[in-house]
Amino acid sequence: QDPTAAHYMFQDDPFLMPRNAANSRLFSLSKESGRNAAKYIIKQFPQYFDKTFAEPNIPCLMPETLTPQIEGVNEEALKERIHLRRVKDSVDLFDQLVQAGTPVSLETTNSLLDLLCFYGDGESTPEKEEQKEDLEEPGVQASEQKAPKRQFQRGSQSSGSRWRENNNAARIFKIMPERNAHSYCTMIRGMVKHRAFAKAYDMYIDLLNERHKADVHTFNALITAVPYLKERFIERWELAKVFLNHMAQQEVQPNLLTFNAVLKTLRRCGGVGRSMSPLVIKEMEALDIEPSLATYDHLLFIFYRGADLCPSGIISEVLDDIQKRSFTPQDPDDGMDFNMSDNLHCLSLGEKCCDLRDIKLAYQLNKAMEKGDNWKFIDMDRLNAYWSKFFSLLCMMEQIDVVLKWYKEMSPSLFYPTPKNILDLLQALDAANHLEVIPSVWEDMKQLGFNRRQDLLEELLSLMSREQHPDEIQLAFAKCAEDIKAVHEQTGREQTPLEWTASALSHVALLFSRAGRTQDAWYVNMMERFQQINRIPTDQVMDEFLNCAKQTNCPDEAIKLVKLAASLGLPSSQRLKSRTEEEFVLSEKQK
Repeated sequence: QDPTAAHYMFQDDPFLMPRNAANSRLFSLSKESGRNAAKYIIKQFPQYFDKTFAEPNIPCLMPETLTPQIEGVNEEALKERIHLRRVKDSVDLFDQLVQAGTPVSLETTNSLLDLLCFYGDGESTPEKEEQKEDLEEPGVQASEQKAPKRQFQRGSQSSGSRWRENNNAARIFKIMPERNAHSYCTMIRGMVKHRAFAKAYDMYIDLLNERHKADVHTFNALITAVPYLKERFIERWELAKVFLNHMAQQEVQPNLLTFNAVLKTLRRCGGVGRSMSPLVIKEMEALDIEPSLATYDHLLFIFYRGADLCPSGIISEVLDDIQKRSFTPQDPDDGMDFNMSDNLHCLSLGEKCCDLRDIKLAYQLNKAMEKGDNWKFIDMDRLNAYWSKFFSLLCMMEQIDVVLKWYKEMSPSLFYPTPKNILDLLQALDAANHLEVIPSVWEDMKQLGFNRRQDLLEELLSLMSREQHPDEIQLAFAKCAEDIKAVHEQTGREQTPLEWTASALSHVALLFSRAGRTQDAWYVNMMERFQQINRIPTDQVMDEFLNCAKQTNCPDEAIKLVKLAASLGLPSSQRLKSRTEEEFVLSEKQK
């Protein structure tokens, strides 16, 4: 892997190679937005994409047929519209069949309920279609494929559609002459998906009263809804146990999603969750069900919630287990579809390792993430956040040679350093006394677009000007100071010049003076700038400049320095005058 190369998704267009994390996010989102726009155009204007001539003809590569082919009011036409996920057309055709007295089979009506309970009363969208599986496959429960997203505040408005009173699904369910277990299960999952939790529980009671049995997907949805049905932690756990006992009584075999739903509920059960979650994991082991990434995330959230990190071996055990396996997606919470209000698994682990300041755990996590295809569970934006956390921990805990090795290999192929990462790196260089690396860090800062960050500039200048270094390093530092001066004096239309601060002026003057660049130190910074911004140079700046003037044999500059000190009323003006008289050969006019 080339450490200087950008992510493979950007290599089709070198002009769009991102410079930093913000560019990377913008370009990747733009690319995905273009794909979605293309899908929208194809769906909205299918008549312009009906040329399917190809040799050889490969059906899976041809555009999908989105226009109904069966005309008339009959059940076959209804099945076709359901298969094409045309919600409004399906409901209208069903109503026409009912009004005409044409019986509709139970299987077709259940398929219509599947469609309505998944999409609500809204039309399908490209995003929803990616979540939707083939409705005609009896083994696939569409509502289970997209688990309901949990909101932390009760009663908060969901961004998705909500279950309306007497909507089409409820209306059709009421007029069905015959209902089976599938009908009730579909309604329950639809109500949970669209946040009608109390109605879903009432529907489950109706299912029991009708002597039907729920399937495993329905129980999973009900367990997920438990935190919204009960207020107290212990009541939530008791209700979850009721559903689990009903599964046992109805001989319904739990699956991975069942245990993940239980753990997700225990996340909102406080201390009850910490005491009961190990028992859930043991039950999974007893049933020979392997955990997914979501299982570990729920477990870590229960034991390491918020900033209150208690000593626990759970995180070590989790990493030991993860390190041995390569994961495949099994739960909607495993990766890309994870709720934005929660932490992604690898990202939350990285944050916890950083908070615990445990570099060994961080290395374990990194090794696990690089195993097999595990890296695919985290999208590019969050991947940058993960590497940023990891690099900050390296700067904090590792030797500087190791830090620089990781930095060289990671940037920009794996991540784009953030301003905090650069600040952490500068502090690590300072702690290890490796300040000679600063000029290369400055070049990276310019490449990343951080050359106008005042906090980074101040830290950079402070480190470079704090001590005297060998001549070669001082010349490199002076070159950096010249770049920083140019940034402060930019006069382009798009960028306003940065304002000079007293400390920045002092540092730049020191760096120019130590490199023997007397003219730059005096004319560009001290005499003009200090007076313009009404700032007072420090004694160190005055002494360093006088030393520079002595080394370059510039008595005129020394005299100007004494005049400046006198005009500013500095206490050091008399001392500077004496030094000038003693250390320089002055003409009568200069005296």
